[in-house]
Amino acid sequence: MRNLIFILLSVFFYSASSIALEPNREQEIDIGNKIFLYIPGEVEFEKVFEVNEEGNITLPEIGKVKVAGKLPSRVESELKLRLAGFYRELSRFYLEVRSRDLLVTVLGYVNTPSQITISEKGNIQMVINKAGGLRPGAQLDQMQIRRSGEVIEFDYKAYLDSGNVDLLPTIKTGDTVFVPVSKLIGNVQVDFDAQTLTATGDASENKKAVTLFGELHRPGSFSFKPDMTIVDALMRAEGVTRYADVTKIRVIGSGEPTIFNLKQFLDTGDSSLLPVVEPGTTIFVPIVVDDVNTTASTVYIMGEVPKPGGYEASKEVSFMDILANAGGPTRYAETRQIKILTKAGESKQFDLLAYTEGFTDQKLPLINPGDVIFVPEKTDINEKSWLKVSPKRAIKIIGAMNEPGRYEWSDEMDFTDLFSHAGGPTKAANLNDIKIVRAGQVAMRFSLDKYASSNSNDYPLPKLQAGDTIIVEELPHDPKDNKSQWVRQSPDSSIYVIGQVGSPGRYGFNDELHFLDILAAADGTNENADIRNIRITHRNGSQARVSKLDLALYFETGDETLFPKVLTGDTIYVPEKNKDWLSKPKESVVRIMGAIEKPGRYSFDDSMSLLDILAEAGGPSNTALIDKIVVINHSCCKEQARVFDFEKFIKNPNSANIPVLRAGDTVYIPSDKDDITANTKTWLRDILTIAALVIGL
Repeated sequence: MRNLIFILLSVFFYSASSIALEPNREQEIDIGNKIFLYIPGEVEFEKVFEVNEEGNITLPEIGKVKVAGKLPSRVESELKLRLAGFYRELSRFYLEVRSRDLLVTVLGYVNTPSQITISEKGNIQMVINKAGGLRPGAQLDQMQIRRSGEVIEFDYKAYLDSGNVDLLPTIKTGDTVFVPVSKLIGNVQVDFDAQTLTATGDASENKKAVTLFGELHRPGSFSFKPDMTIVDALMRAEGVTRYADVTKIRVIGSGEPTIFNLKQFLDTGDSSLLPVVEPGTTIFVPIVVDDVNTTASTVYIMGEVPKPGGYEASKEVSFMDILANAGGPTRYAETRQIKILTKAGESKQFDLLAYTEGFTDQKLPLINPGDVIFVPEKTDINEKSWLKVSPKRAIKIIGAMNEPGRYEWSDEMDFTDLFSHAGGPTKAANLNDIKIVRAGQVAMRFSLDKYASSNSNDYPLPKLQAGDTIIVEELPHDPKDNKSQWVRQSPDSSIYVIGQVGSPGRYGFNDELHFLDILAAADGTNENADIRNIRITHRNGSQARVSKLDLALYFETGDETLFPKVLTGDTIYVPEKNKDWLSKPKESVVRIMGAIEKPGRYSFDDSMSLLDILAEAGGPSNTALIDKIVVINHSCCKEQARVFDFEKFIKNPNSANIPVLRAGDTVYIPSDKDDITANTKTWLRDILTIAALVIGL
């Protein structure tokens, strides 16, 4: 009952006070306001209570009370009811808002960052003053007010310049005023004076600044102001120095450079000569230099002549006249590569040696005023400098040569000239597959052995041109050592021998070699070889196919037709005779070979799949190209080969993508050593390493 009476009384007093004060339009209590509560005889209530940033005041006996956002009459009624339990004499109790101060937090580059209060009619300047003022280095044009997640940026400098109070935003209680630091101050705190801070300008943003450098007393970046002229900008930098060339001041704005003649402007006062200055403009004042005196009939000659320089030339003066006046070419001049640079920017080449000896029908070049004659220095082949010969007239020859390197090329030369100039091939050079690389690709292959043994008309020399690269590969030193030479041997000229042979591996091969040649190079078969079931995988056609060779039958009959035609890239597999191949017919097994842990013949039925046979063979090896597994179907009607991307199947399993495998089929897993792209990169890297080593030596 007592609580009910208390609630009713609260409603009564609040309603009464609201009705009574409605005409006065009471203002709600806000953060920072100072409130006075009158209770006769109570010393604790003689002071004013300030509403903190949480909207509360702290009173004796009852503690924190939420008052922000409420009308004073309502707060008075609520407090009177709550204080009635502690104080008896409340008949004269009243609440008075003594001041409506604003509670503002000041942060940033001020002397005393703190939380301060100002009067209701205060402004930004009063807030900064109460925070101890600004520190040297404060950025005045980018000050901020942060209010409920919103950032209001304003230009305090513009207010100080004009005194216009309307430029300042209104302060509200609870606001945070932030003063940023100037970008002229670095990351290390150092006390600067005003002169030091403004030594390089007062700009805050490069995009809006006017940058001045060169022969100025105080170069730097300065803030752009409306209606600023180039003279104003120069005065901001305290003017030009005594060494400045005021006739060639460069002004770059919006990407368009212009030349400004300050002397002409000062002589005439013509404002139309002033270039436009806008935010981001760059102004450069150059130093005075001695100009080169030129005339309308000057021709220049430079390079390997005794007296280079500018010469006056009339229409009757010829190329020879100018060259003779310059003292003629020196002993170091390259007279076959003289260049004439015309005034229009065209470059012409003149061969003085060919002209004097009558090798060509060319005429003397016409020389006009403003042209430049350049006589280059002769190339010294004993000096290892690539800069002596430009790429447009050089050919590189690398590999198994006695003197590999970069040689000057002329269209009068041929392949044999260049080969002999490079000292000829070494003993280990592979002369059957010389590569000519042009524009980053192998343009042609050439066999020097074939050229030497045939009529030159039947097999002509390759046509070379400047910029080509000739690569002469090196043959393996020993067939047994061929594994260490794989990077020097291209897969395009190799054949693979695996299984029960003396030295399995990869061997160099060409069209002139026979099956027995490659088998002999692999040291023949060993005592465990099953020579009646040798398998050859032919990989040069549109699809891989496998053929069988009974070598024992050849030795019994001598029939050469038993040998299959082997080409580069093919694989010869000699199985082990201990495996009982004959116990199981080929129609009931699947052959799996290549980069697999346990290659061989495996029993197979219709309940199994390709995945079963791969698992039974131990899975692909570490070097296997699982995205290029070849499945060869040997049906009664037609043989065909399909490629299975096992890697793609692992990422996106779909049984429909697994090739159908039947008894009698063959599965081949290629190795990354067969990957032409990877081998080519390795080969090129090795060749470049050898070339760098040779050049270094």
